[in-house]
Amino acid sequence: MAATATTSTEKGRRIVGAERQTLAKDLVKRYTSGESIRALAASTGRSYGFVHRVLTESGVQLRQRGGARRRKKA
Repeated sequence: MAATATTSTEKGRRIVGAERQTLAKDLVKRYTSGESIRALAASTGRSYGFVHRVLTESGVQLRQRGGARRRKKA
């Protein structure tokens, strides 16, 4: 079965090349629209560390802990 960005992948299988680029684009789009790294990991069947690594390799500036709910001090 060919894995896509929106379906879970086989646990532990390496994702490289075009498949990784496609997954990275999808993860970046979803993360920048507000989804958490944990939610992305759960929906793709990958680990938190894998998703974090893919996002940082893609040049995404990660949000601070607490996400969008945290307010800045005045």
